[in-house]
Formats: sequence, structure tokens, C-alpha cells
Amino acid sequence: MQLGLVGLGKMGFNMRERLREGGHEVVGYDPRPEVTDVPTLAALADALDAPRVVWVMVPSGPITRDTITALADELGEGDLVIDGGNSRYTEDGPHAKLLNAKGIAFIDAGVSGGVWGLKEGYGLMVGGSDADVERAMPIFDALRPPGPREDGFVHAGPVGAGHYAKMVHNGIEYGLMMAYAEGYELLAAEELITDTQAVIQAWTNGTVVRSWLQQLLAKALKEDPKFTDISGYTEDSGEGRWTVEEAISHRVPMPVIAASLFARFASRQEDSPAMKAVSALRNQFGGHAVKRVSESG
Repeated sequence: MQLGLVGLGKMGFNMRERLREGGHEVVGYDPRPEVTDVPTLAALADALDAPRVVWVMVPSGPITRDTITALADELGEGDLVIDGGNSRYTEDGPHAKLLNAKGIAFIDAGVSGGVWGLKEGYGLMVGGSDADVERAMPIFDALRPPGPREDGFVHAGPVGAGHYAKMVHNGIEYGLMMAYAEGYELLAAEELITDTQAVIQAWTNGTVVRSWLQQLLAKALKEDPKFTDISGYTEDSGEGRWTVEEAISHRVPMPVIAASLFARFASRQEDSPAMKAVSALRNQFGGHAVKRVSESG
């Protein structure tokens, strides 16, 4: 099958390679000349045979919006656009409406697998009509992991469902990573444990907490046993926030994922204003000692 692929970053570049290995013809576009196959979006559209399928794999937000708007001008009736980035599900409806007005179909696709997807395959969660999803199925089958389709691919519902499922997936990811990280810190703090990495490595097989993320933690500790070259400053890419916002909207209790998101916020503070206030209050009501900035260092 022939496919246009817009965005050849860490994910898109590897997806192009996996699709080509699967026997598909992929024409990739990226602003960076060293990785692109064609110089412009217009050239990408011209290189494809109608009806065309174009997969967008660029950062969420304005860049995705601008790319889809540009594709609406370059493509035509009968073509199909797949947004495989981490767009917020609420943006899918407007994107579909923009494209549908010109007879262009739209699918939203949540993609999981990171830099390992080239080798292992990508978990896919898609939203769209039955006909559009079936049309793109050869592409999805080439990208997903080997084995039964239902173990690595889901048609989650209409437009928006794919990105909604991916949003929740990433929220769960936040909570899982935080649980492993807290366990690591406690192990490292206890003098009875003489080899923290070995404990976490041993958990990779046979235990109820084993997972791919846990294996990656064991790998990271083997490379840098005390994380001496890594700062604790941790960004969030948006999906965790959106998950918590959706939980509030639906009145769904979500203490673990919410706490993991707030932990990332805390990681960016060199000195917490809130904890300064707590320290000041303890001093005010109980005369408890306060560690002064002038006493530090």
C-alpha cells in the first residue's frame, strides 16, 4: 500500500522504516532535508496516487493544526488523513470537519511504542468510521506488533476515540512510572539492600510487578546505578493533565495518576513556596524551629 508520512522525528522516522520493511511504499516529508523524501507537502501529495492516504506524525497543537489545514488544500475528495500524533481528542472533531468539507476522510490514531516500535511494533488505538479504518488496515497491520490483531490494535470508536484511549493510556503510564520510581527510591534508601539494581532486575521475570517499563528501569539502573548524570526535573507532555481533567469532568476518582502528575510539577521547583508556607505556619503556631536560608550551605 502507498502512504504519505508527514513528520520524520523519533517516531515517524522509525515508522517509515517499519512500513517499508512490511512492503509498503512510503513517501515521507519533513522540514529537515537530511531525512525527507520530498521537499514540500505539495510534492508529497503529487507523489501519491489517488485516492491518497497521508499519516501525520508531528507534535500536537498548532503544528498538527497547521499541517492538517495545509493538507486540506493539497489533498482532495476520496483521500484520507490519519493523525497519529498525541493530539487532544477534542481537536479531532474540528480536524475531521475541516477535511470532510472537502471530501477528505479522517482517522485519529493513538500510537504507543516509543523508540522501540521499529523492532517491537506499535500499539494502536484508532477512531473513525468502519470503512475508513478498514481502508487503512494494511498500514495498521504493518505497524502493530506481530500476533493476533486484537492484542495490539483496537478500533476504539468514532473520531476522537483513538486519541481518548491514548490519553488514558498515557495517564496510566504516569502512575506506573511513579510507582516504580518510589519503589526504587525506598530500596536505595535502605542499607539492608546492597544492590538495588539487582533487585529490580530480578523483578523482571516471574513477579506480579514485571512489565516493559520495569525492564527499562532495570536497564537504566544498569547503565547508571545512582542516576548521577540525570536531573530529577521532569516535564509532562500534556496527556497526564488531560487525563486528570477528564477524571474531574466525569467525577472519576484518580488519586494515583493525579499524584504522579503533581509529582512532576514538584520536580521542577528548586525550593517549594508551599513548603516554605508550611514551615512558617509551624513556627507561628507552635514555635517550631525553621531552617533559615541564611543557615544553608
